[in-house]
Amino acid sequence: MIYKIRIILDAKEDIFRDLEIESGTSMEEFHNAIAQSFGFLGNEMASFYTCDEEWIQDEEIALFDMSDNGSDVKLMNETFLEDVMTEDSPKLIYVYDFLSMWTFFVELADKVEPESGITYPNVLFSFGELPETPPEKNFESKPAYDFDDTFDNYDDLDFDENWN
Repeated sequence: MIYKIRIILDAKEDIFRDLEIESGTSMEEFHNAIAQSFGFLGNEMASFYTCDEEWIQDEEIALFDMSDNGSDVKLMNETFLEDVMTEDSPKLIYVYDFLSMWTFFVELADKVEPESGITYPNVLFSFGELPETPPEKNFESKPAYDFDDTFDNYDDLDFDENWN
């Protein structure tokens, strides 16, 4: 099958690419297709993240395993697009260059049969130009626990004044 996928830069302006790509493509090849479609060299670290309908990220699919002891992280060259992007979970988050944090929302739009004479991956549509610098990120989350409601008086906690 051929996946039609929209990749949107997380920015105020509309900047996106629509790609057609074979469902059996490795995530590393998909990473390369995205990087090329936006004009990146592709030589920076990157990761995909599975996510829910609200774009809350879950499991990482990394370009390289950077852990010291060979963790259980999924790797792009061992993971295939059809295994992580399905009709039941059509969204991914893609982060390119962890120092700059270029962040993209990736969404499956359609599945179609391959057409003869077309080479995949294929850029169907390109809208907007990538800015010279990545959009500013505001890293915040909803607190899971409100400590202000729990501790009315911190003096009662009996901390040693020289605890460190």
